[in-house]
Amino acid sequence: MRTLVQIVIALFVTFSYLYAESTVKLNLLPVPKQIELEEGAFRLNEDFTMAVRGSENQRLYRAATRTLRRLSNRTGLFFSQDFITPQSEKTGDFIIQVNRTGQIKLHEDESYTLDINNEQISLSAETDIGAMRGLETVLQLMQADAEGYYFPSVHIEDAPRFPWRGLLIDVARHWMPVEVIKRNLDGIAAAKMNVLHWHLTEDQGFRVECKTFPKLHELGSDGFYYTQAQIKEIIDYAADRGIRVMPEFDIPGHSTSWFVGYPEYASQPGPYTVERKWGIMDPAFNPARAETYEFFDAFFKEMSDLFPDDYIHIGGDENNGIHWDANEEIQQFKRDNNIKDNHELQSYFNKRLLNILQKYDKKMVGWDEILQPDSPKDIVIQSWRGKESLIHAAKNGYQVLLSNGYYIDLIQPTDYHYLNDPLTEDMDLTPEQAQFILGGEATMWAEFVTPEIIDSRIWPRTAAIAERLWSPGDVRDVENMYDRLETFSFRLEELALQHEKNYLMMLRRLTNNRPTEPLQTLVDVVEPLKIYRRGQAREFTQHSPYTRVMDAARADQKVAREFRALMEQFLADGAHNPEMAEKIRQHFYLWAKNHSQLVDIIEVSPILREIESLSEDLQKISLIGLELMDALTAGEKIAPDRGEDISTVLKAAKKQRGQVELQVVEPIEKLLAYVSK
Repeated sequence: MRTLVQIVIALFVTFSYLYAESTVKLNLLPVPKQIELEEGAFRLNEDFTMAVRGSENQRLYRAATRTLRRLSNRTGLFFSQDFITPQSEKTGDFIIQVNRTGQIKLHEDESYTLDINNEQISLSAETDIGAMRGLETVLQLMQADAEGYYFPSVHIEDAPRFPWRGLLIDVARHWMPVEVIKRNLDGIAAAKMNVLHWHLTEDQGFRVECKTFPKLHELGSDGFYYTQAQIKEIIDYAADRGIRVMPEFDIPGHSTSWFVGYPEYASQPGPYTVERKWGIMDPAFNPARAETYEFFDAFFKEMSDLFPDDYIHIGGDENNGIHWDANEEIQQFKRDNNIKDNHELQSYFNKRLLNILQKYDKKMVGWDEILQPDSPKDIVIQSWRGKESLIHAAKNGYQVLLSNGYYIDLIQPTDYHYLNDPLTEDMDLTPEQAQFILGGEATMWAEFVTPEIIDSRIWPRTAAIAERLWSPGDVRDVENMYDRLETFSFRLEELALQHEKNYLMMLRRLTNNRPTEPLQTLVDVVEPLKIYRRGQAREFTQHSPYTRVMDAARADQKVAREFRALMEQFLADGAHNPEMAEKIRQHFYLWAKNHSQLVDIIEVSPILREIESLSEDLQKISLIGLELMDALTAGEKIAPDRGEDISTVLKAAKKQRGQVELQVVEPIEKLLAYVSK
């Protein structure tokens, strides 16, 4: 028995080692469920061909053709094969075998098996959707050496951990044209996500053509809305990539734009105009009038026909009840129906909506405010306020999604999102209760993004969330994730995503077409204000400029993050590593001389004045850094008085300017503490 246990342990350790080694070498994201890296490689040349077998499926032929074109564009190889069609040969170097056409619905099979050897690539899947997930893995596997391009020999068996892996895009606060949605759908597909949660209505805009109530889009959108033909185009584009599109119509609150054309359904008489500011507004639908539900019956009938997905999201969040409290008709309705408070009133409203949605064969999704003690079990709760609501919902038999911790608009670091798991052992859920956790969604709220900025706020961090929702729960190596994420981010550019490209473009505009290097040196070590602090720093509206340093700066800046890690390791190793010390000094040298170069640019680009003092502070703390490194080399302590002076400078450097903050102050504080000892 002891020998058997030892063998099992040895095999487990060996598998774990090979699994980790494979993950590092193969640069896959999300990490597949099972990987076996083998000897050999499939070499790519211009004779390369692909073939599809099994289910006659136009969607899979198109996906295979897109894969072929992406391989050709990456390698520069002139493949003889142009399109892959039902008439194409059924033999080739790359064989795709599927059993059936998958449905664009929750719980569809997305598994696949991939085998690559010296002679052939074989991809098999139950559905074409699973095959499409496998095609993304194949694209990630391609590598290059002196001999050319190749795919390493590998055996992969893969399937998602959670069935619902989504990205919410808010197009109501700031309008996002069709091309923005399409390119991000390509990113969603590349990350093996499968839901676009389309937030279509807000106080600031109603973005869907509605033929039953045309004043909704005519008066509530400033002219920026999707025609029904465009809606269908995007739904088809998503379905072609195995992605569901779930619309959200946020009610009863967040609804000012509805009332511009139809004030009779509001709780106060109006008149109403499209809201320009951000925040929680008072307008809300009147739940006491029968006409309100007649309106929604007609509205959801039309939207149910337009959106084929089984689910419709009704929002339900942040209704402050102020207009309800001020309406005597509503108060009398509450008394007549023994409704004790606004929570019960909203529960009543939700039940009426649920009946309407069920009439049109739709399932209701809402934010966690809609969960009341007597809520029906066939709704889906999307948790944004905390994991407590997610656990509570699951324990009480409700299907639930996690978005708390995935709010990518809050500019939090990638590892924060990555380590935020929808399902952990400490939740104390039974296996049956755990099944109610469907997955999660990253949320891209649009107060502070425009079409120019949005890609940089979504990518690449959302890919880390995608891995959390797809890969096994024990895949949690943060450093390895960052390494793979950099490659994934680079690959996204072939899908026309603009998160990298627009960075330098925005810097050129900010410098008034002067050299961008000095500004980039600064912006590489600052980040936008996190959480909700930007809106607290000053008032913004829908038409504020979103072209400043704050908008060019990105979350989780690589230079700053790697400098923090470098300093941490240097000090942890006893500050004796001369190679690390030199790297730290080189950073300080660069930052110390940068301010004088940036000042010259600021003279001809006044938009940069708001960060001039921040640039000066970067110079100051870098000179301090060099002073501390010199003291360390000489084996000298910093005198207490000098230490206090340095602490004062470092504290001042932490203050935000232009809604951005320096991200390299803390490691210098740690260096000071180390030298002072």
